[in-house]
Amino acid sequence: ATHPSDPRVGNLIARGRTADVYAWGDHEILKLFNEGFGADMIDHEARIARAVHASGVPTPPPGDVIDVDGRIGLLYARVSGVSMQQALMRRPWQALGWAKCLARLHAGMHARAFGAEFPEQRTVLRVKIERAAALPDDRRAAALGGLERMPDGDRICHGDMHPGNVQITPQGPVILDWADATRGNPLADVARTSVILRGMAGSPSAGSAAVRLFVQVFHAVYLSHYFHLRPAGRDEYQRWLPLVAAARLSENIPGQEAWLLARARG
Repeated sequence: ATHPSDPRVGNLIARGRTADVYAWGDHEILKLFNEGFGADMIDHEARIARAVHASGVPTPPPGDVIDVDGRIGLLYARVSGVSMQQALMRRPWQALGWAKCLARLHAGMHARAFGAEFPEQRTVLRVKIERAAALPDDRRAAALGGLERMPDGDRICHGDMHPGNVQITPQGPVILDWADATRGNPLADVARTSVILRGMAGSPSAGSAAVRLFVQVFHAVYLSHYFHLRPAGRDEYQRWLPLVAAARLSENIPGQEAWLLARARG
């Protein structure tokens, strides 16, 4: 993608699947969405981000929704620092501390309730399972049936909680990217983080055996510390794992289809 012609747009900070992130003035960043992301979806993210910030979860406050070169952008307050993922790459010997930090952030988020006007986690998971083309029909039916038997919740659930979405700042860690946030069951949200991390560790495309082992250890410490902070629900968490893996198949993650299919079979 070419750099926007608008003179207010500064340096490219990051490039993702859904959007590019640029500097915007001295105190903000611009999340400039790719084609296919309409105004409704972006207004939805802005509403969620405002509600999450108001709840007390550590996250940058969003600003205005704007148009830049025909693309829709969302402004956020700029936070300095590096992502937890970058911190892990620079100082891997600090991994256990960062894994516990991720667990503390996640547990703190799950202590807070979300208003009813936000997307229901169950609905999002159902749609993803229905759309997962790689999922055999019998497994899809089993996953949809299993999903209906799982308990609801009213907690703030991030939907994409991993080290790349945590920024380490001088004021402490903050959580980024609330596009997938839902009102739901915390244990399903923990299962989602497990599927993301274990999927990386289980995929040959993740890198060397040493890198995959590193991710496995990071995940094990994260999970252990989360259940130390919120002890109930380990058995229920296990029942969420194949359902969340089935839903993740809809995202067509390169190199992970075989691993996700195996997990989706429970």
